[in-house]
Amino acid sequence: MDNEQPLPANVAPITGPDVLSPEQWEVLLSICDTIIPSLGYDDRDPSQSSSPDVGNDDRASLTKAYYHESASEIPELRDLLKRLFNRVLNSDERAELSRMLTLLSDTHMDIGSYSAVSLLLTGRITLFSKQPLSIRQEILEGWAHSRLPPLRLFQRTLALITKSAWARTSPNLRPLIGLPRVPINSKVGKGFDFNFIQIPPGSEPEVIETDVVIVGSGCGGGVCAKELAEAGLNVIVVEKGHYWPPEYLPMTDIQGPCQLFMNEGQNISDDGSMVVLAGSTWGGGGAVNWSASWPIQDYVRQQWADTGLPFFTSGKFQESVDRVCATMGVSTDHIKHNKPNLKLLEGCKSLGWKHSALGQNTGGNQHSCGHCHFGCRSAEKQGPGVAWLPKAGEAGARFIEGLMVSNIEFDDVEGQKVAKGVRGVWTSRDEHGCVAGKPTTTREVLIKAKRVIVSCGSLQSPLLLLRSGLTNPQIGRNLYLHPVTLVGGIFEEEIRPWEGAILTAACTEFEDLDGEGHGVKLEIMNTMASTWLTWSPWENGRQFKKLASQMDHTAGFVIVHRDKITGRVYPDPVDGRCRIDYGPSASDKQMILQGIMRTAQLCYETGAQEIFTIVPGFKPFVRTNDTTKEEFDEWAHSIISHGLPTPQSYFGSAHQMGTCRMSASSDEGVVGPKGEVWGTKGLYIADASVFPTASGVNPSVTTYAVADYIARSIVTEWNQSAARK
Repeated sequence: MDNEQPLPANVAPITGPDVLSPEQWEVLLSICDTIIPSLGYDDRDPSQSSSPDVGNDDRASLTKAYYHESASEIPELRDLLKRLFNRVLNSDERAELSRMLTLLSDTHMDIGSYSAVSLLLTGRITLFSKQPLSIRQEILEGWAHSRLPPLRLFQRTLALITKSAWARTSPNLRPLIGLPRVPINSKVGKGFDFNFIQIPPGSEPEVIETDVVIVGSGCGGGVCAKELAEAGLNVIVVEKGHYWPPEYLPMTDIQGPCQLFMNEGQNISDDGSMVVLAGSTWGGGGAVNWSASWPIQDYVRQQWADTGLPFFTSGKFQESVDRVCATMGVSTDHIKHNKPNLKLLEGCKSLGWKHSALGQNTGGNQHSCGHCHFGCRSAEKQGPGVAWLPKAGEAGARFIEGLMVSNIEFDDVEGQKVAKGVRGVWTSRDEHGCVAGKPTTTREVLIKAKRVIVSCGSLQSPLLLLRSGLTNPQIGRNLYLHPVTLVGGIFEEEIRPWEGAILTAACTEFEDLDGEGHGVKLEIMNTMASTWLTWSPWENGRQFKKLASQMDHTAGFVIVHRDKITGRVYPDPVDGRCRIDYGPSASDKQMILQGIMRTAQLCYETGAQEIFTIVPGFKPFVRTNDTTKEEFDEWAHSIISHGLPTPQSYFGSAHQMGTCRMSASSDEGVVGPKGEVWGTKGLYIADASVFPTASGVNPSVTTYAVADYIARSIVTEWNQSAARK
């Protein structure tokens, strides 16, 4: 099965009425066609002939088709836009974008071809969608620099949406840059037969009994399932997402976000500054992360201990760290750095900056995981679905996929809430065993349990507690996100950044910029088209298509900031989905700017011919034969004075922490030192939401280790309770 195409993981079609009117669609698609326009092609134009072998007839034909394609002519792109408006955007986002599209299509006040609203928003008397491309381009550029923040945010949001949809659906981009559907020389690993519980049809709730129910199958839930099942407890793990065996992986750019990520990867903070990626599938974030396994650093452990949690500097915590790393085979011994990681190491060595290789949770394998963002085809990455949940199954644990837990059930015992199980709705797969069709069964399920462990992640665990009637004011607060921005370096030599392991090295020179352990780490980013190009800068259609065509010569760097100022999560008042109230502080932004400048220096040191950022309004640096180091230094340092303009600057996050933080007292956090929720009995949380602060490193190892300790504490308490009886 080597290099065979993965099985399709088709997504369910969007049903119901279209939320956009024909007039709104006309404006939206005209904006998309301004961002991704059909352009004339001239093989004598160096801006279009930068790809290798462009003189070849087939290559020239492909390049011509690439520049000629426009966004609106791609049916799959239009489907994604419909999906976005009908399902993905929250009520406020949908209302604001719809309002702007309505204003731009307003004909109420027309006199002939004139529109007062069009004149106000565009400075022209003809509706936006009726303008030629050159004028629409000028209008978008004007919005980007408008005095009105809502217009700047609208332009940025539509550019982000369009870039993402185009990168996921372009028929010509992948063949142009040579990006394969699956990793080169990939082998399909062997998955585990989880034998999920199937709920029979019925009008009354299905009742299931167990010792422990674990809500969530990610890093925390997987470890707890293994440890508790191997200790002899009856365990059920429930997950709202689904299991996708290796033969379905990696998923396509269309399927992956829909099947593997919460809200299809479009979790945007209320102020629009953060785009948050969170796994939502069997295995959680551990199914889609990048293999880098970085234990929490000593200075952060000390800070956590200083909050009244001495466990974090204890030998027991180190034993948990060592145990989980051994289970996953975490090591640097088998790393083969790909070209972007080699560029990072080369630059750090040349500049004298501190750096290190990062352990990989690949079980001692040399793992080329460049596509693992959409699932690991080889099953070498030792995430929850490979290293932990199968061992739990072998020890007798049971599993349910497709179960959305609505609330935790409690008994009131002498004024204390005692957890007695969970209630939710199970949705089966369709008649073909997939999830794109109509489910065969939907039924309420009640799982009675003596212990309940919540492992839904930092975005969903607090919402489950709130839905269950808990009122601790700390629930949902203290959200840390590790805000991320990026810098790209375009090189003369071919980079092919999707080949090899994604993240195998990091620069730690600037991790403590404030003397309190807050700063930035410089790392390598997953550089698949749908991730990289969504974030890449857009100035105009020609510039962006050229930039995209150079992906095979691009190394992508991320600046990962350990944030100090926190936000919160809360339920949407309309549909209850997760809402994120967070924005990087002024001090956060200053550290991020330092990281951007330092990353640019690293790119220059390693020979990049062009260096770009995603800072709005900040022009890229282009090296010529006459470029001096002084000219580059002046450009690099000017990023500090340029700043990160609001509201159009935006950041990413793949690390969510702290919304149910562990604390020494109930007024400081949500769970106690052993993970039990304050004010309850038998209810525990085991995921990154219990972190006292931001970890400063990729949080997976710490999540595994904390869950290991919490699970073992539950076993000890369980055995002691049994002995007393």
